[in-house]
Amino acid sequence: METKKTIFVEKGNYEKDGKTFNRYFVRGTVRGVELEAGVVPPDVGGYRVLDVVYGSEKEAELILTPYEIKDDSGRTISGNTYSVRTVDEDGVVYECKVKPARESDKSMLQMLLR
Repeated sequence: METKKTIFVEKGNYEKDGKTFNRYFVRGTVRGVELEAGVVPPDVGGYRVLDVVYGSEKEAELILTPYEIKDDSGRTISGNTYSVRTVDEDGVVYECKVKPARESDKSMLQMLLR
């Protein structure tokens, strides 16, 4: 029986033009190579939601939700949607959708999730 591996999205900082911003990423090693796949919210307002989800935490659980849809030609397209989730001391769940920051991050994330 396969056990589910918990993956965490870490919260870090970077500076640009004298201001400090948050960044979010999944880190791991694939075939001996250290990878870091960036994730972002679906829109700019999502950064405020991520502030609430993370609170004072430095990491949140990555949640994968598989999907399958059929296009107009009847071909099935499948993949995952992603979100990050934390639970506070009272059991309240906080969640926000995220997506890979760039196409290369999408590829790295797929490798890290294997």
